[in-house]
Amino acid sequence: MSDLDFYAHVATRGDILGTGIGSDPDAWEACLGTDRLDDPGRGLLRLDYGLVEVSFAETGGTLSCFGIGVPVHRLIHGPYVPPALARTYGRFARRVRFEELRSAILSLGAAVEPDDLSGDVHRYRVPGSGTRVFVIDDPDPYGDGDHDTEDPDLHQAGDVWALSVWGPR
Repeated sequence: MSDLDFYAHVATRGDILGTGIGSDPDAWEACLGTDRLDDPGRGLLRLDYGLVEVSFAETGGTLSCFGIGVPVHRLIHGPYVPPALARTYGRFARRVRFEELRSAILSLGAAVEPDDLSGDVHRYRVPGSGTRVFVIDDPDPYGDGDHDTEDPDLHQAGDVWALSVWGPR
């Protein structure tokens, strides 16, 4: 399996290694481990695993996951990939091209539909999973006026910025 398989799975299934919306923090710890940043708030908790961010809200005295983020854009700077993901999917590339991800999603029998094509970042949705895919559209995403479109160490138009799965809160 590959990193592209991981992203396509999240996009079409809305979970990570079988853990998803509605799961509690213990389930996510069993899935991704304990090496993370915990960011608590009033009735909220965010677990930041680097490539994966999980948001929880308290309902009825227990914390339940209502959001999963996969900030792909962090990979260009060499962030932490949870060991469970590396074991399952192998090496993660620093950038992911939307057209490659779109092809992988389509090969799994799912659709990719435009959701908001205004602005510098376009948003697509994968019906059935609740996943949104955010894609850089700005040819000069850093806004410095001299963007090198051949530099593999810089984000480019057509790169996936993030995936996001949200449930009821």
